[in-house]
Amino acid sequence: MANHPLGSVQTLARTAPLPATDPTGGNLHGLQGVLWDMDGTIVDTEPYWIRAEKDLVEEHGGTWSTEQATALVGQALDFSAGLLQEAGVDLGIRSIIEHLTGRVAAAVAQAVPWRPGARELLADLRRREVPCAMVTMSEPLLATAVASRLPEGTFSHLVTGDRVRSGKPDPEAYQLGFDLLASEVPGLRKDRVIAIEDSLPGVTSALGAGLVTLAVPHFVALPADERRTDWETLQGRTALDLAALLERRA
Repeated sequence: MANHPLGSVQTLARTAPLPATDPTGGNLHGLQGVLWDMDGTIVDTEPYWIRAEKDLVEEHGGTWSTEQATALVGQALDFSAGLLQEAGVDLGIRSIIEHLTGRVAAAVAQAVPWRPGARELLADLRRREVPCAMVTMSEPLLATAVASRLPEGTFSHLVTGDRVRSGKPDPEAYQLGFDLLASEVPGLRKDRVIAIEDSLPGVTSALGAGLVTLAVPHFVALPADERRTDWETLQGRTALDLAALLERRA
């Protein structure tokens, strides 16, 4: 991927400093911030990605199985593009990424497949002034398309796959997300920031960055790991539930 300066990450509706307290009076137990994966966590775009991959491979005379597709869930796009080349796609890495991203963004423009409870939890965090950032391996075109369908100020930053040298499962993306929040939240601590993920590359990245990690598996089941917390769904969950998670992990 492109080696952009780490300070050049796209920023949305920045307000500094962002408070780490709860103005509504609820007990947030020191919850200071939340870092969100996008695909499979906020929006159910994996079927869009799989369809785009399958169509592209078949256009180049190859075949693409469900097993091959599920192996790419949560992976960095340059890694995925390399496997598509091996499957017969006669395009460069950058061309494959742009093609797939364009297809998925077009599908999202027609219908945003929100994951249950994600928008409601984001809204509650915003109401309680808990800062959030998106940490996704998708490109800015798609990340912005999703973020723009949420209230302004939902995310203080978008960390996208083209902004890091090493994508998930490497911890760089989540470290960058934390660093960006830390520049605005005095005294930000990793044991007070929760990363929400659905995939194995994603939770591996978040754990590697030293963050409290919440897995909400969706498209692919995850192996057991006592270092993280698993929820079946975000439906009905609130900022207070995230805060209680911190206490239990402590």
